Amino acid sequence: MPLDPTPRTTSDPCPAVPRALLTVTGEDHPGVTARLFTALADAGEGRRAIEVADVEQVVVHGQLVLGVEVTAVALDGGAPVDEAAFLDRLTRLAAEVAAATGMQVQVDSVTEQRGPGGRAHHVIVLGRPVPPAAVAGAASAIAGIGGNIDAIRRLSDYPVTSFELTVSGAESTELRTALASVAATTGADIAVEQVGLARRSKRLIVLDVDSTLVRGEVIDELAARAGRASEVARITAAAMNGELDFAESLRARVGALAGLPVSVLDEVREHLVLTPGARTLIRTLKRLGFRCGIVSGGFTQITDPLAAQLGLDFAAANTLEVADGCLTGGLVGEIVDRAGKARALARFADQYGIPLDQTVAVGDGANDLDMLSAAGLGIAFNAKPYVREQAHTALNQPYLDAVLQVLGFTRDEVLDAVP
Repeated sequence: MPLDPTPRTTSDPCPAVPRALLTVTGEDHPGVTARLFTALADAGEGRRAIEVADVEQVVVHGQLVLGVEVTAVALDGGAPVDEAAFLDRLTRLAAEVAAATGMQVQVDSVTEQRGPGGRAHHVIVLGRPVPPAAVAGAASAIAGIGGNIDAIRRLSDYPVTSFELTVSGAESTELRTALASVAATTGADIAVEQVGLARRSKRLIVLDVDSTLVRGEVIDELAARAGRASEVARITAAAMNGELDFAESLRARVGALAGLPVSVLDEVREHLVLTPGARTLIRTLKRLGFRCGIVSGGFTQITDPLAAQLGLDFAAANTLEVADGCLTGGLVGEIVDRAGKARALARFADQYGIPLDQTVAVGDGANDLDMLSAAGLGIAFNAKPYVREQAHTALNQPYLDAVLQVLGFTRDEVLDAVP
């Protein structure tokens, strides 16, 4: 949005107004941009003026690419601008700037060009590394549905490499479908988000715990100590793939823990391994003002101390019933199942006065789907195919802080958030 949104007759983007693109390329050095814009400022003649409509500049390993779109307008009372004369004037100007700066300056008419319609999107390509085939495939897929890549920037080079493509002229569903096949064939992650304030307005994140915030499944660890590992693992896998009702499967798995000493919970908790990048993600988002928490189908005896350790704002999980120092094989209170996770997300968002469309949810299992759908952005993290297909976007990198790149944060911004 312009600083002054009041319409001006001298900048009306009428199709009849001549427009041109000046492209400056060459080895970067001080003074190039200043010299070009000084020449443009001095190029007006009488009741005719040159106005800058758009600017894009990037330096890659010392090589400058500067694009400036300009329009020729007639001031009040002036005669209409002749396009041929306008381009001739710019060609002379370009030659003078090239001679003064040692750069190449090209002039092209863009009067009749019209960019593709449709809402703009950010397409984030991530990998370790990003294979050229992923960028080639993404570019081809975008072009294949009539989209256009307007800009590309690097978001990060560690722990994953990621690039953000700004794409216009493509609808969300069509774009996601086209890029999903590219991700599947190249092994890169490709996320899609609409351009707009909503992307940077996110203020609350909810993380699943098992196989998301931490590696592995806590209940599998408990079952191993109860001598029921293979039985419980089969039930867990079926539940996470959406083959069993979560609440039913949870009761069956918890029942297998009956008689286990409560001290085992402390042992399992002490041996939890955080997913790489978990601390970086939480630390960065908290420094940026996010409310961060966990909503788990696991157990409060594990998740509450974990939340305290990480300085999280909230936590919700199931509670194992204990009697005489042992697990009874039962649960206490409301079960946090698939629907319960979505309710917990809504409850915490309401608690902090944050609209749901400004929330992020990250999870890997079928019991996360309602939560992922309810959030403004639902991210399937190293998830089962059933979950990846239904989430807003998916990440298959082993680093949880790759979520930051999906949110549009660069590596430099992440480092700036380090206390």
